[in-house]
Amino acid sequence: MDLSGRIAVVTGASRGVGKGIAIELGAAGATVYVTGRSVEPGRLPGTIGETAAAVTEAGGTGIAVACDHLDDEQTAALFRPLDRVDILVNNVFCSPDLSGWLTRPFWELPIDSWDRVLGLGTRAHYVASTHAVPLMPSGGLIVNVSSRGQQVPNVAYAVGKAATDRLAAEMAGQLKVRGVSVFSLWPGLVRTEFLLAAARTTEDGRQVLDFPDGRVLDVSQAETPRFIGRGVVGLATDPARLGRSGGVETTAELAERYGFTDTDGSLPPVSTEIG
Repeated sequence: MDLSGRIAVVTGASRGVGKGIAIELGAAGATVYVTGRSVEPGRLPGTIGETAAAVTEAGGTGIAVACDHLDDEQTAALFRPLDRVDILVNNVFCSPDLSGWLTRPFWELPIDSWDRVLGLGTRAHYVASTHAVPLMPSGGLIVNVSSRGQQVPNVAYAVGKAATDRLAAEMAGQLKVRGVSVFSLWPGLVRTEFLLAAARTTEDGRQVLDFPDGRVLDVSQAETPRFIGRGVVGLATDPARLGRSGGVETTAELAERYGFTDTDGSLPPVSTEIG
């Protein structure tokens, strides 16, 4: 899985899924532009500079670009100096901001909860794609990080994830003639910094996550962000991917197809594949 000489852009890569994807693209030899608002440590660990350094350490070339993807001009400025983009991973999202909203009815939420999900999510993916596509050669790849969010009882979140999946399908239909593939990617539950901060420690020392429906999940069963990254690398190096363009891929399906495991050699259980 060699991506030497390829240029990738990963949005929202200060931490979590974006960071894992950027590092794995770097490990495959790519030059990776990592974007985000975190240039200094904040309430959660991780900055774009730290991710860029990790990409370089993994074997690629990491380049940090501060970008607020709610600002269209900043997104345009990100792509303006680039001559080519081979891979675009639309990952930017606002999960920490939504943590207290997911189980509340929509009429009790601030109106901007809709804008957070559809703006710093589906719309940001659309805007980044409009700037990346003119720079993409035949063989280019766009991945929209999504989830089984339609199953979450939150109107804005469910609509936003469904829209992200539809965005991939519609873009794929127009880009196939250019030889550019587009996919919506569904990770399972991911062991991000945000998830670890939300977990509680049991009396026997395990970290678990409590769900509103009463389920309790051992965090050790969740995927690492680099597991998702290995799936993206698999797609990026798959010569047959154009025939499947426009579809939804899950990390479990990609692991089976491309034969990779998580960083500890395990395969996360399918039961963790939730929105």
